[in-house]
Amino acid sequence: LQLVLLEGDVGEPEVLQLQEIPIPQPAAGQVLVRLHAIGVNPVDTYWRTGANPTLSLPFTPGLDGAGLVEQIGEGVEGLAVGDRVYLGGSVTGTYAEWVVARAPQIHSLPQETSFAAGAALSVPYGTAHRALFHRAQAKAGETVLIHGASGGVGVAAIQFARALGLTIIGTAGSARGRELALAQGAHHVLDHTAPNYLDAVASITQGRGADLILELLSNVNLGKDLSVLARSGRVVVVGSRGKVEITPRDLMTREADIRGMSLFNVSDNELQGIHAAIRSGLASGALKPVIAQEFPLAQAPAAHLAVLQPGAHGKILLRP
Repeated sequence: LQLVLLEGDVGEPEVLQLQEIPIPQPAAGQVLVRLHAIGVNPVDTYWRTGANPTLSLPFTPGLDGAGLVEQIGEGVEGLAVGDRVYLGGSVTGTYAEWVVARAPQIHSLPQETSFAAGAALSVPYGTAHRALFHRAQAKAGETVLIHGASGGVGVAAIQFARALGLTIIGTAGSARGRELALAQGAHHVLDHTAPNYLDAVASITQGRGADLILELLSNVNLGKDLSVLARSGRVVVVGSRGKVEITPRDLMTREADIRGMSLFNVSDNELQGIHAAIRSGLASGALKPVIAQEFPLAQAPAAHLAVLQPGAHGKILLRP
């Protein structure tokens, strides 16, 4: 079974249609995986609505998943049938029972890490690592402000930042989300639904401001973020759902930067480094994905609504 967008069927969640098709076969350099858990990401919903103009229909969404290797294509080394793995992208889409992926998209899943946790790794933890270490160039001792700290990327960013030795200010819109951010290692958590909540950044940092800001909803927050940056501060734009107005003088006076990022720009070699760090964090216990909700594959439309709701509390999964 797989979920597909058919020709002309972009739009609301209900356009996702469940189909039964033959099990796909891996070509040279590819691997067939039987999925046990599937990750749902906001980008899946953007593609469903037609935001990617290069998308060719029919199309099966999904980038994240975890399961067992079932078949190996010619020329693939380092993998064996029965291996526990998680995926970072695929050839055929992960909203399915079976998925074909290129060998570089397959990553070993430690025995002690569940399939559910494995399906919560690639996009959230890959994004958090890319934002913190590649784009923000975070250093121990700095202060990072993480917007949406209770969501999948936010939780991953807290765990990476805590392991590096950053001081962490998180934001979340619900009491439950703020409790989660604190439990995951944030030193301070702000209610981003409260008026002027960013005023607290000055007192927390003794007037210096945040060295780094990970911005997951730039169209709402970016203009205000620039006023709470430290000198030479960096904002990494991780997510946005619209346009924003900023005051450039906030950047000028601080000699600060706004830096964009997209996980789709990462090379295979860079991905191997990111996933080596993820596996190391899993082994040490520094990285522990938090699962918010699980839906059956047929209820992917409900999962697409849930992943965009405020008050995030970890990662949303599908079960094939």
